[in-house]
Amino acid sequence: MSEKPLIHLIDDEDSVRRSASFLLKTSGYDVRAYASGVAFLKEARHPDPGCILLDIRMPEMDGLEVQRELNARGVALPVIVLTGHGDVVTAVTAMKQGALDFLEKPFEKALLLAALDRGFERLGRAETAEVEGQEAAVRIAALTPRERDVLRGLVAGHPNKTIAYDLGISPRTVEVHRANVMTKLEVRSLSEALRIAFAAGLDAPD
Repeated sequence: MSEKPLIHLIDDEDSVRRSASFLLKTSGYDVRAYASGVAFLKEARHPDPGCILLDIRMPEMDGLEVQRELNARGVALPVIVLTGHGDVVTAVTAMKQGALDFLEKPFEKALLLAALDRGFERLGRAETAEVEGQEAAVRIAALTPRERDVLRGLVAGHPNKTIAYDLGISPRTVEVHRANVMTKLEVRSLSEALRIAFAAGLDAPD
């Protein structure tokens, strides 16, 4: 598997695919090129992590439709829109739908590489958050239901006495559960425990 950062290049013009692929490969990227949005969506139902270079004007499905479908599928990869002259309004619409940036053809190499740097920076943050969320969920899963209840009370900002009242147990029992939570989560402070709870998406009690 390539260690190079991956670019999904979607453009119906063969000349653009060839020239952009050459530019990107010589700049250190791995490139997968698609002749249409339909081909991309069909071949890459779950695209490998990378940035998407997406042309606006294409037959069958234009770039905005492809972008909407990606959003519907929950694909959160950074999208950089490629647009011809006069399509700036459309490109702005794409940005409102979550695109990172847009480049007018013919685009300058420096602008393209700068946009990709921003895209991979965003991707890195998203992957870090996802990994942290997964690790946090594993730790939370090790807690008993009652320990999770106590943690939810802490997430809500409640003191031990309030948590005890809400759960119908004694404050001393809450203290025991709270100590167990700290041990199982392998943390030494309440703020660390809360960070894990938030990363795992643990909700406060209603």
